[in-house]
Amino acid sequence: MSVVEKLAVIGCGLIGGSIVRAAREKGAAGQVAVYDRSPEVRARVRELGIADIVADSAAEAVADADLVIFAAPPAAIGEAVREAAPGLKAGAIVSDVGSVKSAIATAMKKAAPKTTFVVPAHPIAGTEQSGPDAGFASLFENRWLIACPLSDDAAYMQAVETLSDFWHALGSNVELMDARHHDLVLAVTSHLPHLIAYNIVGTAADLEESDVTEGEVMKYSAGGFRDFTRIAASDPVMWRDVFLLNKDAVLEILGRFTEDLQALSRSIRRGEGDKLEALFTRTRAIRRGIIAAGQESAEPNFGRNRK
Repeated sequence: MSVVEKLAVIGCGLIGGSIVRAAREKGAAGQVAVYDRSPEVRARVRELGIADIVADSAAEAVADADLVIFAAPPAAIGEAVREAAPGLKAGAIVSDVGSVKSAIATAMKKAAPKTTFVVPAHPIAGTEQSGPDAGFASLFENRWLIACPLSDDAAYMQAVETLSDFWHALGSNVELMDARHHDLVLAVTSHLPHLIAYNIVGTAADLEESDVTEGEVMKYSAGGFRDFTRIAASDPVMWRDVFLLNKDAVLEILGRFTEDLQALSRSIRRGEGDKLEALFTRTRAIRRGIIAAGQESAEPNFGRNRK
């Protein structure tokens, strides 16, 4: 039995496309409607046949939908909700997949009709790929979905439960969390790592002035650098929005990271091998904890095929 009779997904890139595929494959929704602002994306979704309805407007897509998930770029979600608002029925659950919650929650709450239930959410899942062809149904299996309730009213919490049931049906583990706390946690676990990856790959690209060519960087890349390039290949529009919308939390964590980096630099300069080994031992334990929690593979090369 479906969790909701009709699901509408606004935005059909990697995450939106994966939600659509998973909802149909796992029977989480009786009917799936899609809208994307790009005519090319809409045409591709029709070709792929992954949705029951491909609408030509957001309001048309959300008509009679019990659950609407906005998978647009973070800074565009507020406007996307405004476009869809005329078609949203009373009692509809309005959610999203953005990596920032406080700013997006405010934008959605302002744009959505008062008769709907706005439940911000964030699936901790993804790849560096983008576009409707990048989605796959198993993306959310054994991954965390963080929902950030905005009220403890009984009717509202029933909507939160329905959203949780939907994500459980897609294979996710669900956690409820305050939006501000979410933004701080994700600044540590996702936003800062992406910022570092973008910066270190950018640094490598600028090294020709010191006689290290771009060709040498590509040819002799070790595993660590290759993993940074994978992260740095992520959607630039989405990550631009993430850093601007979550700037306070990112800057706070970036400041602490900078202090730790300076301490590490001093240890290297002074030859303090004991401090370096102590840090590396502690961080190795964190890696093993992530594997034990089932959030990464222990296989060689991170389980990725060597080609």
